[in-house]
Amino acid sequence: MELNVGFIKSVLNLYDEMESSSIDLVYFGEFSHEITKMFANMAEGKMDLLEEDRNTKKKVYHVLVETLQNLNKHSDWISDKRSIGSGLFIIGKKDDSYYIITSNKVSFEKKEILQEQIESVIHSTPEELKEMYKRQLKDGKLSDKGGAGLGLIDIARKAGSLDYKFLPLDHSGALFILKAEIHS
Repeated sequence: MELNVGFIKSVLNLYDEMESSSIDLVYFGEFSHEITKMFANMAEGKMDLLEEDRNTKKKVYHVLVETLQNLNKHSDWISDKRSIGSGLFIIGKKDDSYYIITSNKVSFEKKEILQEQIESVIHSTPEELKEMYKRQLKDGKLSDKGGAGLGLIDIARKAGSLDYKFLPLDHSGALFILKAEIHS
């Protein structure tokens, strides 16, 4: 990569976009336990500086860790033999809300299942989410990735709102984008 005018303009455009969108951190790559811990500690430190209340800090921390664990476990096209998921992670704060955005590749088969699960979670009341969580704890089966299906339910319970998109990539999969917003 050369430090030419085109590259520098791209970096400046990225900087301006991040600043105008109140993005604090962007990361693209593999997600390991160590990286999850590092981002959680960074977010916690930033919230301490902003003197956020304890409840907000707990919600942001919980959603951040859960979304990153989902990236780690459920990304398709795993990049190496250690099964570390790869994807994109963004965290920021705008006005009175924190937002966490993750993105990873999924196969078309998983897209259909995931879309059903998310739609069910998004359109549930807090009481229904609580019941879904209890039912999944009691009756849930472990997936081939070791999850019990609690992640999305738990994220929805802690976040103020969830939004998602699937962008088709090619004949084999889609890019899954999840946005969780936590009101402070």
